[in-house]
Amino acid sequence: MSINEMAKAYDPKVAESKWYEFWEKNGYFHAPDKPEGKTYCIVIPPPNVTGALHMGHALNNTLQDILIRWKRMDGFAALWQPGTDHAGIATQNVVERQLLKEEGKKRQEIGREALIERIWKWREEYGDRILMQLRAMGACCDWERTRFTLDEGLSKAVRECFVRLFDEGLIYRGKYIVNWCPRCHTALADDEVDHKDEAGHLWHIKYPYAEGDGHVIVATTRPETLLGDTAVAVNPKDERYTDLIGKMLKLPETGREIPVLEDDFVDASFGSGAVKVTPAHDPNDFQIGERHNLPRINIMNEEAVMNEEAGEKYKGMTRDDCRKKIVKELEKQNLIEKIEDHAHAVGHCYRCKTTIEPWLSDQWFVKMRPLAENAIRASEEGKVKFHPKRWNQFYMQWLENARDWCISRQIWWGHRIPVWYCSNEQCPPIVSRENPSKCPHCENTDITQDEDVLDTWFSSALWPFSTLGWPEKTPELEAYYPTNTLSTDRGIIYFWVARMVMMGLKMVNEVPFSDVYIHGTILDDQGRKMSKSLGNGIDPLDIIEKYGADAMRFSLVVLSTEGQDLKLSESKFEMGRNFCNKLWNATRFAMMNLEGAPDDAKDKDRTLADKWILNRLQTTINSLRESMDDYKFSLAAQTLYHFIWNDFCDWYLEATKLAMSGDADPKKKAASQATLKYVLNQSIKLLHPFLPFITEELWQNLNPDSKSIMIAEYPTSSKKLPFEDESSHFNIAQDIISAIRNVRGEHNVKPGQKINAIVKAPDKKHTGILESCRSYITFLSRLDNLDIGVDVEVPKQAATQVTGNIEVHIPYAGLIDVAAEKARLEKEIKKSEGEMEGIRNKLGNEAFISRAPKDIVDREKERLAAGEDKIAKLNDALKKLDQ
Repeated sequence: MSINEMAKAYDPKVAESKWYEFWEKNGYFHAPDKPEGKTYCIVIPPPNVTGALHMGHALNNTLQDILIRWKRMDGFAALWQPGTDHAGIATQNVVERQLLKEEGKKRQEIGREALIERIWKWREEYGDRILMQLRAMGACCDWERTRFTLDEGLSKAVRECFVRLFDEGLIYRGKYIVNWCPRCHTALADDEVDHKDEAGHLWHIKYPYAEGDGHVIVATTRPETLLGDTAVAVNPKDERYTDLIGKMLKLPETGREIPVLEDDFVDASFGSGAVKVTPAHDPNDFQIGERHNLPRINIMNEEAVMNEEAGEKYKGMTRDDCRKKIVKELEKQNLIEKIEDHAHAVGHCYRCKTTIEPWLSDQWFVKMRPLAENAIRASEEGKVKFHPKRWNQFYMQWLENARDWCISRQIWWGHRIPVWYCSNEQCPPIVSRENPSKCPHCENTDITQDEDVLDTWFSSALWPFSTLGWPEKTPELEAYYPTNTLSTDRGIIYFWVARMVMMGLKMVNEVPFSDVYIHGTILDDQGRKMSKSLGNGIDPLDIIEKYGADAMRFSLVVLSTEGQDLKLSESKFEMGRNFCNKLWNATRFAMMNLEGAPDDAKDKDRTLADKWILNRLQTTINSLRESMDDYKFSLAAQTLYHFIWNDFCDWYLEATKLAMSGDADPKKKAASQATLKYVLNQSIKLLHPFLPFITEELWQNLNPDSKSIMIAEYPTSSKKLPFEDESSHFNIAQDIISAIRNVRGEHNVKPGQKINAIVKAPDKKHTGILESCRSYITFLSRLDNLDIGVDVEVPKQAATQVTGNIEVHIPYAGLIDVAAEKARLEKEIKKSEGEMEGIRNKLGNEAFISRAPKDIVDREKERLAAGEDKIAKLNDALKKLDQ
């Protein structure tokens, strides 16, 4: 290996394009169809074909990539299944807007087939854009297996699932109140509605008795829906209305008579305690209407414009205009008692942000209760575990309260519902896996397919097994299902995670994954969500261009602590870039000293520093793997950062200069070379899942005959740590060196200026340890002379540092500002006395002494003794300054 092969500075652009092409060309991303050993599988949360890479994608896919690369190096056949989602409403909206802009036409003007043809063309041109962007950040997906939720295989799976659920009575069609988007012209599931608090009003309206004088006051936030009222309800326990039960009221503006009825649902404390019942425009009123067999009057069309049921006066008005008009009319008739300010949650379409209209229509539903019970049982049995654990409660609460899922959408792009209707209305609907040519009941060929398509989340719920070939029993399905880990955002726990679990259990009789990692949300540096409207987004591709993919990945992982939201600004990526540069420079320095390095060495030839770094390496490996097993990615990255930056670069590389010097013992030098080579190779392997590009570049420089670091063996844990005694000795040397460096820094001693030091040991044993570290202390502290011993003479005027039970003295002679040293010692004494006072108070507390475990009490006593000894030594040093 030659240092001449490495550039002086790391250029991420060169490395990223070179190595990604190399990996793909050599098939390193591809998992075998029939693996022989253990397997590991992650299905990517399929990004929408309309999507572009954002920081949430960058974080989530970095975490998945880390897991896949780690498991592959750990000997698993590791499959990262990629693909995209057809994103029904979102994609159709994009193409409809394009159609309107370029041709001035609406979808209805060109028809269903023409619009779908345009959407497929758009998808072919733009649909894989986000997958190409994922390549830029190093995602090692098995691209040969890329799936699309509307491809032939997945479409077959969707039909199979629908027919099975229908045959078991778990899918039904019914008239029901749905969340209707007047802009998208489709129903939305409850989960697709964003509720936002808005300032509104509470109108208290008088409903006159049909006979005689008097009225009932009804409070409502939506006076325009009064036109569809079919009753007024009160709580049966509300004594104010006992005599009114069954009485008829005259509905304002319509002349219709409606009854007063009692229902337990009514909250007697809300408004007047009497509520209007509009079964066609409120989900709770719909339920009341079902219980009391009330008529349903739909007063709006699909665009939320008042229809003929609203009456001639209001027909053709928008909801808002109708509200203004009807309030004016009621005020003229003195039918408004009062108007109050009232803040309440209003539902909005999660796609276009239009206010949702609760609307009565025929829809298809999945019965959730039986499916949810299976999912609840699986979690209770520990088959699905959330990380962090707190999200399990959130997931279980949703399952326990899951309502039937509206799966039909009134759009054209998506999986068309596999139901056909015969023109002979006596025949029942035809539900089929294949497109029928005639009615199986009467052989009539005049059949038409249901116009609606399935909710996008229906096909997404099948993703973990449909992508592997289900309903066919493929080798991939047998090898990789159930998958292992799902990494996703908390916002789709119920949209997607819960439904995948339910469908996996129902269709394949197994949970789709064993572990769910919920990562945090990326916010700007002010704690706000990133959005186009705020202009506070950070484009991952811009960060990759400026800092490199590895720098972006590493920075994101370090910042993403255990699923907590992370505040992000562009400057945060400098940390990742600096770390990459540090690693690059450290490797270049190491390679200068590795010419002719042996592959191994005898322990007896290794230096103290060699043994220490091997101990630190194994400690790091153990900690790292424990963190990875627990999905503590940030802690794992920080462990690596500390080891590389502090242990390896700041300490070991500096210490090895002694063994690499010209007059060093040849055996010691060879052993240090072997150790340096081994530790560097192991470190690069540890880092590879986090920093794939730079580690491949460095690996190839260090191991030119190797195929790729991607298939190198990942370092393994070991309960037995090597060289523990030697490591503790080197730690003592580090403390002394740090103490001397502190003195140099506090007194502005020039870096190149050599000084003298006296190290006073507490006993002969420590003297021996210190003597074994003499060369390191002298070299790394830049000392001219070092005295070590129990009875060494300490000059009257000397800077003093105390580390453990060892005293470090730096003679002042021509070196140190005495006044500054006195101030430092007084400050240190004051700080230490404050700490000791806290310990004395704790030990003087009878409750602490009686309740705390003995080892903790003993530890506090030891801290007190050590602290008092330290204060005594510092006071001695202070006295010497006055002599």
